[in-house]
Amino acid sequence: MWANPPAGKGFAVGRRGIKEYRAPEALILIALDRDRKPLVCPSCDSTDITRIPGREDDDQAGRISLHCNNCGRSAVYLRRGSGPLVTPEEPRGTRGT
Repeated sequence: MWANPPAGKGFAVGRRGIKEYRAPEALILIALDRDRKPLVCPSCDSTDITRIPGREDDDQAGRISLHCNNCGRSAVYLRRGSGPLVTPEEPRGTRGT
């Protein structure tokens, strides 16, 4: 880290080349997907959204990627049921004993 960056040059902020939705936008898109509604980009209103895996391959738990082909923004989430179910009342480490 530089104590004083060179004149005219600041620190790079964020992840260059990767356009991600802001949290509220990502939550809107994820809610649409989970409800199996048509996907509309909350950033640019495009309906050209690529979902990986496609909905026809949605029988397994795992990672879902949503990408707007118009503005280039992306969101990734884990499908419900993709991890162990732990209730708030259940202390960690007691499951299965």
